[in-house]
Amino acid sequence: MRTGGETEAEWTVDDAGALTETRFRDLRLVSRGKVRDVYDLGPRLLFVATDRISAFDWVLPTGIPDKGKVLTQLSAFWFGVFAGDVPTHLDGTDVTAAPEVPIRYRALLAGRAMIVRRADVFPIECVARGYLAGSGWKDYQRTGAVCGIRLPPGLAQAARLPTVIFTPATKALSGHDENIDLATVAARVGAETARSLARLTLDLYRKGAALAESRGLIVADTKFEFGRIDGQIALVDEVLTPDSSRFWPLADYAPGQSPPSFDKQFVRDWLERITWDKSSAPPPLPSAVVRATRAKYVEALERLTGRGLP
Repeated sequence: MRTGGETEAEWTVDDAGALTETRFRDLRLVSRGKVRDVYDLGPRLLFVATDRISAFDWVLPTGIPDKGKVLTQLSAFWFGVFAGDVPTHLDGTDVTAAPEVPIRYRALLAGRAMIVRRADVFPIECVARGYLAGSGWKDYQRTGAVCGIRLPPGLAQAARLPTVIFTPATKALSGHDENIDLATVAARVGAETARSLARLTLDLYRKGAALAESRGLIVADTKFEFGRIDGQIALVDEVLTPDSSRFWPLADYAPGQSPPSFDKQFVRDWLERITWDKSSAPPPLPSAVVRATRAKYVEALERLTGRGLP
């Protein structure tokens, strides 16, 4: 474990070389999520994507080196792709253009930080599902439906759905998100806003999934977040990353089995294989799992954007 900073430990890098926490004393910390540390820049915010990784509602003690850079670069890419479809909160990724950020932080932040406009974020996870996977597959096996949406009988695991479906959820600061229906979304944010969120979620998914498929990846499902900026609905947070999406290689896809993925499923699978009760602190990840997971994230970035890490 290594710490860095000018006069005190202002960030932590774990033994795997992953940035696991920042504590910038010259910036005010607004929030610390499972992955992001958010700082106050006055009218804007600084989003710092660390290399923390979570699974089964736990932040694991071992990070994945460069994971935060992958999330940032992919989000910036997709914000650009969707810029003509919906306003976004992204102001830029060049911290040298933000005079509020002290010079001594800039090397650490290169490639892993976004400067964003403030938004009033809706307390809704806007999920689009195009394939039958994960909790959706379990739900379908049990009820014949996914989040209350009836589906045709006899669908196989990983089957492509007849149509993309909107399956929103509550945003949980800790613990599990809770699946809800469109009526519940309408009760929380208003009927017109709920319809707009559903339409945007499905439209952006279809556009993003088509682009990804042209580059050899299936987007089985993904989560978007939205907020209001200057009275308009805007796309915020992260977009179509391995943390918020389920990516499968198109060449290896076959319904009836769980395809290999480019997300944290590799970590989840390892945790499922070991004797961990999921109620006590999780164990450190072995170096082989760290290396393999990093490689998955980086490959997703390279396939989707045509570029490697900055």
